[in-house]
Amino acid sequence: MINSLHPSLILFAGALILPLLRGNIRKAALVLAPVLGFINLLFLEPGAGMPLAYMGFELEFLRVDKLSLLFGYLFHIAAFLGAIYAMQVKDRVQLVAALLYAGSAVGVVFAGDLLTLFAFWELLALTSVFLIWARRSETSLASGIRYLLMHVSSGLLVLAGAALQYEQTGTLAFEQMTLEGLGAWLIFLGFGIKCAFPLLHTWLVDSYPEATPAGTVFLSSFTTKAAVYALARGFPGTDELVVIGTIMAMFPIFFAVIENDLRKVLGYSMINQIGFMVVGIGIGTPLAINGAVAHAFNDVIFKGLLFMTMGAVLLRTGRIKGTELGGLYKSMPITAGFCMVGAASISAFPLFSGFVSKSMVMAAAGLEGHQWVWLFLLFASAGVFHHAGIKIPFFAFFAHDSGIRTKEAPKSMLVAMGLAAFICVFNGSFPAFLYSLMPFPVDYVPYTLTHVVAQTQLLFFSALAFTSLMLLRIYPPELRSTNLDFDWFYRMGGRLIYRGSDLILNTFNSAIFEVFLPVLVGTLRRFFREAPSHIVAGVLMPIWMIQSKSRNEIEQKKQDLYEKARLGAFPIGLTACLAVLLLGILFLF
Repeated sequence: MINSLHPSLILFAGALILPLLRGNIRKAALVLAPVLGFINLLFLEPGAGMPLAYMGFELEFLRVDKLSLLFGYLFHIAAFLGAIYAMQVKDRVQLVAALLYAGSAVGVVFAGDLLTLFAFWELLALTSVFLIWARRSETSLASGIRYLLMHVSSGLLVLAGAALQYEQTGTLAFEQMTLEGLGAWLIFLGFGIKCAFPLLHTWLVDSYPEATPAGTVFLSSFTTKAAVYALARGFPGTDELVVIGTIMAMFPIFFAVIENDLRKVLGYSMINQIGFMVVGIGIGTPLAINGAVAHAFNDVIFKGLLFMTMGAVLLRTGRIKGTELGGLYKSMPITAGFCMVGAASISAFPLFSGFVSKSMVMAAAGLEGHQWVWLFLLFASAGVFHHAGIKIPFFAFFAHDSGIRTKEAPKSMLVAMGLAAFICVFNGSFPAFLYSLMPFPVDYVPYTLTHVVAQTQLLFFSALAFTSLMLLRIYPPELRSTNLDFDWFYRMGGRLIYRGSDLILNTFNSAIFEVFLPVLVGTLRRFFREAPSHIVAGVLMPIWMIQSKSRNEIEQKKQDLYEKARLGAFPIGLTACLAVLLLGILFLF
């Protein structure tokens, strides 16, 4: 028994009543839904459950422990910040989709069985795609379709894996798994798609920049973090995740450095940060798991803050490419300041949130003997300072003066950015509260002299390298270009398959249409015109032959019968008998 509603229901209810409201009442309801959901969440205690019998299966519709509660708190906070940010949005479809999307993410983290997980997992895809389509452009429509294909495929993999797991183990419980059977591998791959594993990551940088400013803030908060939760729940301590996470932390750096679209830069930066979380889950020790989920918590806030600032820039200027921006600190100084807070947090500056969580993963890697992984993560930490900590605020608000003069961001956006910036500073300065929410007891002190000095040196030399490369004109310039990612291969492969299929199948179709079909139609036409007459004449002729005496009379009767059959001039009873005979033949076939 539990003393509160299922955590997703209040967000779903808010989404359902939102279209019925207008003006300020709708804005209040949009913000109030996650607030009420958070209050409801406070009444849940670890160990609470909600068993459900469905079609002979014993499901656990609600499973509460410290891990699910942490992500539940996080998703409600993210929904609250996103709702404030979206208060100026008038598109009801977008607002409804945002709350349904948040509720689906909450449902994922409290699902206690694989079937319930699958239901909310697919809802994540079906609700979030409307935030991409809400921009109502040709590119966002195409991007949303690609996004939906990838995420529906992820759900189907999870469903197929769940079926195989049930066949092998006799249970649908969503617990820790090992990669020993096909079912576990399918579930692992399904989680990996939503987590943006290497080679499966392109949906993120393809779709998030195509969403609306408010839509991108919601998108950055839920899908990938729900996948991180699923990996932490289902596959902690899986060695393959250490390798996958290290690659994820490394390769986006090179794309982000040369990318011109600043929201795409943040997309690559998101994959980079998820890489740290995946490494921590793969290491699997209490310190590593704590570091992974703590960094997921902080990443939702500071990455959301950075997307908020870029969304405000896009809203006010209509531009988001580094080559077209610059000098905006003169027109949008408050937004620029909040962007700097987000940049400092993602770069792990002391007193900012990234400093107290990212270091836990790196410390766990060092303690478990993963020296090469530690070195790669150290390089990735320096790289993220380049492309997110420096590049985003520098090219958007400083660099050259683009001459753009505009208004500051709307007040609701500034309030959301201010709250997110406060959380970034609070978690970075007072990490004990965040640590108290972790699934395992935390025995880690981030503010040691060695750690502070080492991180400050890393940031200093990274900034020095950026400055030197800029002065020497070696740093990759912002160019008006389109960068090719791995999706080029399967897009081109898809085109080749389409063209080959078009050539083979349409050639075959043309041959049938031009050669075979006319002959077949002509033959069938003659058959159905002449055959019934011959069949009827053939059936009735023996009767006439018995009754007739002369050859001429037989031939005359035959000709008369044929003409009657051709014209259909038979008695009704005979016609009915023939129809029944024909239907019987068709039935047999």
